[in-house]
Amino acid sequence: MRQSPAPSRRRYRRVSVDVPIRISTIDPEPDPSTGRPCFRSSRDHCRNVSRGGLYVHAEDPLSPGRRVLMELELPGGRGFEAVGRVAWCRAVHAEARAATEIGIEFLGGSLDQLVRLEEFLSSSSPQGT
Repeated sequence: MRQSPAPSRRRYRRVSVDVPIRISTIDPEPDPSTGRPCFRSSRDHCRNVSRGGLYVHAEDPLSPGRRVLMELELPGGRGFEAVGRVAWCRAVHAEARAATEIGIEFLGGSLDQLVRLEEFLSSSSPQGT
């Protein structure tokens, strides 16, 4: 007797992308060298996106719980901005260098930005499992 596949734990379907993303922290953190409050901004790579958030391949880690502003250009040339929260972060070692995988949950964005995301998602093929 053949068993049916286990149901996916994912709430939303994911769409593969390979686009640059700018991630900027919203809350200040202490600068390691001076101790003064500072904000971080980095250019990384978004690997997939869903209605609930996105997956990023980054150089530097971000602590879970950090609030961030995300700016990226969806395939087709449409810019997208949203506020999110780092849901998880894990170190990976690939091709003899360390990197970080980051999952960011969407917290909000303007209505036109969310409509733009929904249009992109509905016109794209889902990511393979």
